[in-house]
Amino acid sequence: MTFFDILLFIALGAVTITLGFGIYSLMRGGQYARSNSNKLMRLRVVLQAVAILILVIAFWYKKQAGG
Repeated sequence: MTFFDILLFIALGAVTITLGFGIYSLMRGGQYARSNSNKLMRLRVVLQAVAILILVIAFWYKKQAGG
């Protein structure tokens, strides 16, 4: 496994965990959902963007390294 593989798995894990907390927040409902679900979903979108950026950099690096 390369550095980018590990970094990508960490990023995808963070997205999955955030998604899980966001779904839990929506299921719980009430004041908890009002104060947390929107923040969690915004965080998920940011983490997804980071994961995609890592993937693009990894592909670029692999192409530059001749792999």
